[in-house]
Amino acid sequence: MGGRQVTDWQGKHVTVAGLGVSGIPAAKVLHGLGAAVTVVNDGDDERARAQAADLEALGITVRLGDGATLPGGTELVVTTPGWKPDKPLFAAAREAGLEIWGDVELAWRLRGPEAAPWLAVTGTNGKTTTVQMLASILAAAGLRTAAVGNIGVSLLDVVLGDEPYDVLAVELSSYQLHWAPSLRAHSAAVLNLAPDHLDWHGSMEAYAADKGRIYEGNRVACVYNVADKATEDLVREADVEEGCRAVGFTLGTPGPSQLGVVDGILVDRAFVENRQKNAQELAEVSDVNPPAPHNIANALAAAALARAFGVPAAAVRDGLRAFTPDAHRIAHVADVDGVAYIDDSKATNTHAAQASLAAYEPIVWIAGGLAKGATFDELVAGAAGRLRGVVLIGADRALIREALARHAPQVPVVDLDRTDTGAMLAAVREARTLARAGDTVLLAPACASMDMFVNYNKRGDAFAAAVRELSSADG
Repeated sequence: MGGRQVTDWQGKHVTVAGLGVSGIPAAKVLHGLGAAVTVVNDGDDERARAQAADLEALGITVRLGDGATLPGGTELVVTTPGWKPDKPLFAAAREAGLEIWGDVELAWRLRGPEAAPWLAVTGTNGKTTTVQMLASILAAAGLRTAAVGNIGVSLLDVVLGDEPYDVLAVELSSYQLHWAPSLRAHSAAVLNLAPDHLDWHGSMEAYAADKGRIYEGNRVACVYNVADKATEDLVREADVEEGCRAVGFTLGTPGPSQLGVVDGILVDRAFVENRQKNAQELAEVSDVNPPAPHNIANALAAAALARAFGVPAAAVRDGLRAFTPDAHRIAHVADVDGVAYIDDSKATNTHAAQASLAAYEPIVWIAGGLAKGATFDELVAGAAGRLRGVVLIGADRALIREALARHAPQVPVVDLDRTDTGAMLAAVREARTLARAGDTVLLAPACASMDMFVNYNKRGDAFAAAVRELSSADG
């Protein structure tokens, strides 16, 4: 199942690459197992020195300001996900014939013999929501479960903890999958594929290949997106266990071995007797919160993984009804003068913004921030017919403005040349002047937030506060 299990860690020389949120727990776990641990870290700032002091107090060696050279005697390298594969340390490790594991691989190897199977989810967008929906469905079926992985709950803590689980809902990033060669999920889903993190992976092909690793060795189902052929291609390329099936999800009418939507009902034609003729009703579209198209797709993917694990249809419905999405994911903030204000600050790339823009019309769109190398022509061309107006904020707003000039020249654009804390209030006020009753003002920036805000949460909070100021001024 998990490849070779390392059972004797006593005295084994392990180098942990990077302090980080996964590096520190990995170092502590390995040290606790008896390994001789050295942590190397590129940075040597005040925070790193404080973290290093904590680890050194436990007896762990830390080398700051030198992440390039491999410590002598290293027998295994464990890396944090953020370290790029082209680091000199990894080249030295490969030259020495050493394995390189990420924190997910380490957790997989440290699982006990009775460990809970993993239902795994990756994709450019929607991972966290889908994993949380999946955990809600599994819990509704009476199973002991948790949403873990890239979602913020450490897999190491879960696999080494005393809490017994029946099954785990696991979110995995492309970084984590790159460093997890022996991971073998019960079933897995790739939700979608769009260019992202290409600076880390080096190419779209390498990024897709790392996402596709999630299907390796699947036992029951490889779940793919019918609307995104690249996800189906990854299934075809995967080496799976005998009897594992490809299961598609679609917003249209499902064919055999698919889940889809018929007359407002989520239906299953994959995990039923005689799937050529039969379909099982799972839930109503109105049970999905919010019922935007991309979120219905998330629900179908979650349902497919749950059904692959044998969960009854009623638990899919109950789990979806019980699910509440995280903040800043197409969250309805308020209605002011008949205009809906929607916070999708989590739409930090063009693919996420495209899904958000497809959910409403007409739209006054608030967009902009740090583009991370993205281009906006395809996004703007696809949304042009839905736009009432656009308000642009942030460092790279000119890139979106130029795309609008090319593909939506008729749409009025307000370009806010300011990055101070009051900029979001100004943007919301400008959006209000453009909107009419029945419209949606949508914060879906298609960009990262760090030019103006600490993170997308703070950006969403600023939007919600500005909307509340509007509505209280009316009150």
